[in-house]
Amino acid sequence: MSQNFEKILYKYERAVDQDYKNPSHHRVIIVGAGPVGLSAAIDLTLHGVEVIVIDESEKVSSGSRAICVSKRTLEISDRLGIGKKMLEKGVIWNLGKVLFENRKIYEFNLLPEEGHEYPAFINLQQYYVEEYLVERLRQLQEEGYPVEIRGKNKVQTVATLKDQVMLDIETPDGNYSLSCDWLIACDGPRSTIRSSLGLDFKGQIFEDNFLIADVTMDVDFPIERRFWFDPPFNKGQSALLHKQPDGVWRIDLQLGWDIDKEEEKKKENVIPRLKAMLGEELNFNLEWVSIYTFQCMKMEKFKHGRILFAGDSAHQVSPFGARGANSGVQDADNLCWKLKLVLDGSSPETLLDTYDYERVLAADENILNSSRSTDFITPKSKASMRFRNAVLELSEKYEFARPLVNSGRLSTPTTYDGSSLNSSDYMKEPRRSRVGAPCPDLPLEDGFLLNKTGKSFCICAFHTEVDLDEESFPVNIKIINIQEGSSNSDFIFDRFLGDYEEAVYLIRPDQHIAARWPFFDEASIKKAIFTAMGN
Repeated sequence: MSQNFEKILYKYERAVDQDYKNPSHHRVIIVGAGPVGLSAAIDLTLHGVEVIVIDESEKVSSGSRAICVSKRTLEISDRLGIGKKMLEKGVIWNLGKVLFENRKIYEFNLLPEEGHEYPAFINLQQYYVEEYLVERLRQLQEEGYPVEIRGKNKVQTVATLKDQVMLDIETPDGNYSLSCDWLIACDGPRSTIRSSLGLDFKGQIFEDNFLIADVTMDVDFPIERRFWFDPPFNKGQSALLHKQPDGVWRIDLQLGWDIDKEEEKKKENVIPRLKAMLGEELNFNLEWVSIYTFQCMKMEKFKHGRILFAGDSAHQVSPFGARGANSGVQDADNLCWKLKLVLDGSSPETLLDTYDYERVLAADENILNSSRSTDFITPKSKASMRFRNAVLELSEKYEFARPLVNSGRLSTPTTYDGSSLNSSDYMKEPRRSRVGAPCPDLPLEDGFLLNKTGKSFCICAFHTEVDLDEESFPVNIKIINIQEGSSNSDFIFDRFLGDYEEAVYLIRPDQHIAARWPFFDEASIKKAIFTAMGN
């Protein structure tokens, strides 16, 4: 097995808080040191907020788990300071292939256009992502930022008061208590915090099981996502193959519902299945194996008083579509700038209600897509099986049928239509950059747009110039003027102007578009910023 699974990143050390008679108080405590909790910690730290991260473990996650990192997650990670490192280590892919029985039906390109800094996806094991995040957190510590991570700190109970949250924590040295202004729960699908509060986690468990296997092998398979329906090596079921770094390949094999999970995980039963897929002559080593059951679960609300739920503690989806960890990181991205404004007193606490609205909207969208994927992959009746197979047959020759094929619609960021933070949209096009949408990236003479917007509100002017007194605004703003005549003119018109000659965009700190105008008007901009701050 890979040694990454045993790597200790935040070894238990006795904290000074454990020596105090009364509970120490902190601004923000994050429970859970997975990708979501660590991303939130770094984001808040970069905003100057004091943060403590606690986790019952000391180690990175085992196995490949959430291997598909989306373009949007990479863009967020870039702002956190690890995007380039992830890209360098990860396996880049944009191409996917759908196969039926023993033949290719069609292929698709998730990012066919140029002019983006990051690809549609990379494959990178979760233990690497967590390692890079912890390294970045340690770097910020060394630079004097107020952030701390505590391993072997397990939450026992949580109590909510009017203006604070109380936690009782178990450690190797005994229990101690902490209090905080705000608690962010990133403690996974079996969330202790959610259970402690007696909150519901409702949804659907699908009657099917999948075997996940990580194998190392020296092969020259193409770098692409390959999904089989009813392959000869797994008759009547499905299969998925992905390449990861270090010569590791991720294999998913559908097993059906009525199985003995412990029996199926045994090496002597796994190896024959893999040989049937890969061929008897191919040498490989089994790195890790697990069996999972599809689940789509969600809390009704993600904000409960001063406790905010993010990632798998708030919502859980089936693995196909790479919607779990990617959506969780986007939860953190949505939450942290809002929490910063509330902590500073720049925005009312009701701003955090928009976190609940926007990310519940995203969770509903992800669960809908994930459920549809699961229904298509695992039809439960002869009629649905016939429909599924007919769609696959048609898609081989006819392009109109291909959107009906669903092998796991891959993760895309949610557009926050209907958010109270949106101002009126004064432009009819382009639709991809409408108010509420994530801002598209754009190549510039000296880099890319998204890595220049920073962690504040950004006013971006296209083919015009915005000259404002930045100190006249209630928050920090950044102004980017992009003039006519640049080599990226086609990208600008396609992504931001459409048929308009000029435009001004207001971009939120999480890089979603809050407002846009085909003209410059200072009063309108100030009003839109006020709205986007929840005032």
